[in-house]
Amino acid sequence: MTARSEQVTERLEYAVVVPTVGRPSLGVLLASLAGQEHPPREVLVVDDRREEPSEPLEIPDRPGWRAVRGGGRGPAHARNVGWHGVRDVSVEWVVFVDDDVRLPRAWSAELVADLADLDDRVGGSQAVIEVPLPGVAEGRRPTDWERGTAGLQDAVWATAEMAYRPGALSAVGGFDERFPRAFREDADLALRVRRSGYELVKGSRRIVHPVRPADPWVSVRVQRGNADDALMRRLHGRDWMRVADCPPGRLPWHGVTVAAALAAGAAAVAGRRRVAGAGALLWLGLVTDFAWRRIAPGPRDRREVLTMTATSAVIPFTAVWHRLAGEWRHRRAAAWQAPVRAVLFDRDGTLVHDVPYNGEPSLVEPVEGARVAVQRLRDNGIRVGVVTNQSAVGRGLLTTDQVAAVNERVDELLGPFDTWQVCPHAPEDGCACRKPQPGLVHAAAEQLGVAPREVVVVGDIGADVRAAEAAGATGVLVPNAQTRHEEVVAAARTAGSITDAVDQILRERP
Repeated sequence: MTARSEQVTERLEYAVVVPTVGRPSLGVLLASLAGQEHPPREVLVVDDRREEPSEPLEIPDRPGWRAVRGGGRGPAHARNVGWHGVRDVSVEWVVFVDDDVRLPRAWSAELVADLADLDDRVGGSQAVIEVPLPGVAEGRRPTDWERGTAGLQDAVWATAEMAYRPGALSAVGGFDERFPRAFREDADLALRVRRSGYELVKGSRRIVHPVRPADPWVSVRVQRGNADDALMRRLHGRDWMRVADCPPGRLPWHGVTVAAALAAGAAAVAGRRRVAGAGALLWLGLVTDFAWRRIAPGPRDRREVLTMTATSAVIPFTAVWHRLAGEWRHRRAAAWQAPVRAVLFDRDGTLVHDVPYNGEPSLVEPVEGARVAVQRLRDNGIRVGVVTNQSAVGRGLLTTDQVAAVNERVDELLGPFDTWQVCPHAPEDGCACRKPQPGLVHAAAEQLGVAPREVVVVGDIGADVRAAEAAGATGVLVPNAQTRHEEVVAAARTAGSITDAVDQILRERP
């Protein structure tokens, strides 16, 4: 390590993002992370279980470590939630780590050494992945599933452990969430980051990725990834596998196998026995060849032979079906644009008419069109919330109970809202939540399980827009009589009314 590397190592700040569905291996990962010599500045564990969990994730009680909700939308979305949720502006790198890996004790020292001498043109750095194969020490050959997992050792830009600069992620909008599973989303991100002008490099740090237990039909289920290959082809062209350094698959042979089976069936129905027999023989030969290619390198025990024989007959049909479904689903796919998943409104002057320091619920009066506008967002599956400064509490003019009563009245008239975020501080308190600071927007996004980039903040003054921008969200200014002219001029986006603002949001939604 150079002298400069040693200096950078002492001050290099990084955050770790771990998407998880609550696997038992998460505890092993977090324990190995907690024991590192150079701990991360922040650790965000994104709980991506589909259902509201009955038990929260067990996260070590350490400064900067926390769990956030991902909403069960897949690892691409979960990673976006994670890196957008990093709060410390000193963080120079975000390291994505899967919940089923282990970090050697020297990992953090090797990480900062890898990153220390990289210039600003380098946007990402990949770890070396080691996959210990069960049974090798006893001389047992690996199974098909174990060999497939071992392929991660040669994978390029795999987010089992991959560090990215936040600026590189922002430049391309993060992970494309149309990839619903942990397959191809990392290759897609790497291609877009490189096309935006950044370089990607391989580091020398190492991680361990054990082989997870799997049932006999796992190889059939993973054929869903063929739909993701269709999306890759649509986004990156016919030559995407070569450009992304991905090994070619067996889909063309699967296509021939399915065609042979269909031809045999059609000929049999038409009474053309010889053609049917030839098609059946071709199908049988292709399936036998495929099965043997999977059996030969393996342990060749009874369980493996039966599993490979059965799945080799099914996989061609499954693979072709998912590829065709993906081609149809993504036939009009364009470049990734993060969708709007939540809209946060300022309260006074935006949702309801501004009554200065109002503590009386009976004085709450919605602005024209507010109820319909908010309901339209709900009807389109967009979550809604309120972010409001209430400095009257900090100034001693209102109590928190009075503010809560007014908020309850707003909920009665326009709600229920999915989140309420209130700053009770006076301006001189210097808090991190009072708009134009981003605290309220970050808190709302975290509670809703969305990334700030997926949030639009609608307000009537410049502080609302600046809070959105500071949080990484989009701001829309809806001016009224109290809005200053310079705030209107400075706003990147404006709307004539709350109705117009919602029209914009829904019209631009992918």
